Amino acid sequence: MMGGMMSIERHLLSGNEALAFAARQAGVSLGTGYPGTPSSEILEQFGILGGRAQWAPNEKVALEVGIGVAFARGRALVTMKHVGLNVAADPFFSAAFTGVDGALVIVVADDPGMSSSQNEQDSRRFALAAGVPMLEPSDSQEAYDLMREALSLSEQWHSPVLLRITTRVCHSKTAVTFRNDARPMPATAFTRNIQEKVMIPAHARPAHRRLRERLKAIQAWNEASSLNRRIGEGNALGIITSGVAFAHAREAVITGSAGIPAGSYAAITQKQTDRSDRSDPSDSAGASSVSFFKIGMTYPLPLERLREFAASVDRCIVIEEGDPYLVESLRMAGIAVEDKPEAFRFGELNVDRVRRILAGDLTPETPRTGAKPPELCAGCPHRMTFTTLDRLNCIVSGDIGCYTLGALPPFEAMDSQLCMGASIGIGLGLRHTLRDEEARRVVSVIGDSTFFHSGLTGLAEMVYNPPRSGHILLILDNGTTAMTGLQEHPGTGHALNHRSAATQILPENLARAMGVPNVHVVEYGRALEEALEVAMRKDELTVIVMRQPCRLNVKKPATCEPENGND
Repeated sequence: MMGGMMSIERHLLSGNEALAFAARQAGVSLGTGYPGTPSSEILEQFGILGGRAQWAPNEKVALEVGIGVAFARGRALVTMKHVGLNVAADPFFSAAFTGVDGALVIVVADDPGMSSSQNEQDSRRFALAAGVPMLEPSDSQEAYDLMREALSLSEQWHSPVLLRITTRVCHSKTAVTFRNDARPMPATAFTRNIQEKVMIPAHARPAHRRLRERLKAIQAWNEASSLNRRIGEGNALGIITSGVAFAHAREAVITGSAGIPAGSYAAITQKQTDRSDRSDPSDSAGASSVSFFKIGMTYPLPLERLREFAASVDRCIVIEEGDPYLVESLRMAGIAVEDKPEAFRFGELNVDRVRRILAGDLTPETPRTGAKPPELCAGCPHRMTFTTLDRLNCIVSGDIGCYTLGALPPFEAMDSQLCMGASIGIGLGLRHTLRDEEARRVVSVIGDSTFFHSGLTGLAEMVYNPPRSGHILLILDNGTTAMTGLQEHPGTGHALNHRSAATQILPENLARAMGVPNVHVVEYGRALEEALEVAMRKDELTVIVMRQPCRLNVKKPATCEPENGND
């Protein structure tokens, strides 16, 4: 497949697909991660292309496996969404201290606007806090190019590299031209180095100093890097930007100043007449009085080049999605720049919002209307589950998954939901605190994939510190990771490519092994209701596994066999 792929010059790819193609061509030894919108397709596509790809139980484990690959001089790709980096933060921070012998690229997909997420955090903060170099593509071509660059930088500087993308780059398709220089997988070996790989305090102190020296060297390198470039020679308005915000800002300039109040942006821009090749970001900035400084490596920043750029324009503004990460970094360095108004910190940017930022237009934005709210699929077994929980007047401590939709009408049968695995801990806290008659109504509800991701330690806590009234854990086992695209997990007995290649782990067996006295496997309907009624009358620990397959997963097709014997 790789040989045939190289024979075609240009391809229309999403950012996720482009990352997978680049990783495959660059000789990535192993791709691992946990599915989460908007990042899920990266590893799936990498596996289809013949790369060795696997789902881990959670992001922390995935990153630790990736670190092991890089310790053995391999090239590792680890993928996750932004909240997954929270889970992987422990090894992420320490891997910056140890460094790597091969290559380690962590792709984190942020979700501005929270299309499918419980928060809107900006992962750029992690690069700064951990001291890990960070790259940000603005389209599929750059996703392809910067993936290859990230792997090279990781090998060159012996450092993990964070490649941060956002929903719009992940899922939008643009033209990609491949490079005809595929790299073979590296020769692997392990070199013993206890001082650099064993992070006891005596070793971590000098490791921190090495990290800071490495970052100084990378910053000096970045000052001359082609990853950052000035576009246009205008000096009336300078726009500093990165990632998909560059595409929005550039389009705002190209399409002119319609609708922008006179005396602001309209007074210093003029419409570009030549739009012959908008797909090439190296063309004219779009108006003779405007220039851009587009940043490809956003940590550590090329501060001296940015200082020079800001000094060369009459007005300098930063256009960035999410937190004022660039603004704060530049101002800390003494570079005077304008920030976007607070109202534009929320949600995704687009061309119209960028025009408003440039014009200083603070009039209220028209709220989005007409979007159909999400709902559980017709025939989904979770529908009966939440109807039953509501009928029994349960206090439901919920979790992350498609079943979270049980909180919405017509069910409105979920009372809390915070993060992966939190249903068990929060439910236990409620049980410990409420009066017994109310505490017995508390039920923790978690999906099968989420249970393996973050529920095992919660189950251990449930057995180790049981509330006086006992507790009920309801595991909704539909045999897949449904909300993110029907991916596999340790409970399905299938590998990433949907073929039987892994040992199936059953949650009821784990519950019994941990010492839960009451474990039941039921189907939905009256069997579930009876099991809940009995458990709510006992002051004992109970785990109920409700096993019904996801309707969308019943006839799931298998993917093609991987190439080169990787399975």
